Amino acid sequence: MEILKIATEWAKAEVFSSRFFILAGILFVLGTVGFWQLGKTDMAKAFVTPTLVAGVLLLAVGLGIFFANKSRVTSFATAYNADPAAFVKSEISRTEKSMGEYKTIVFKVIPFIIIAAALIIAFVDKPVWRAAGITTIAMMVVILLVDSNADTRIKAYNKQLHLVEKQD
Repeated sequence: MEILKIATEWAKAEVFSSRFFILAGILFVLGTVGFWQLGKTDMAKAFVTPTLVAGVLLLAVGLGIFFANKSRVTSFATAYNADPAAFVKSEISRTEKSMGEYKTIVFKVIPFIIIAAALIIAFVDKPVWRAAGITTIAMMVVILLVDSNADTRIKAYNKQLHLVEKQD
């Protein structure tokens, strides 16, 4: 029964974490409005589309994580009560898959995207490309910060799952 509490706490932490994506998405959209209304230079005007795209993407990610884990909070009890051993095995499988995705996407792909965006800023002289590069770096930093914390949480959760599995 302790693992059900741990699983629920993990899902609730993910729901809380998703709010940072949503907040960042809202800030990017507000930045879009600011650049659109107040931007006078070519560079300021160039930020309108990239910040809007980044804001919408961050909102989509945040809302997706929010609703996926919100439903998990309630479904964990049902799954655990039906078959505790199967629940633990399925959660171990899911967390290990997620850890692999974090290892690849968050810690390899995102740094590569940041480097590519930095190179665009350095070598391309068009305001639209520079704005896209700067916005991409800002968005990737948000994702990196939130997901590095999520990675740590899921590793701890996976460790707890393995301890419970050994006890059974």
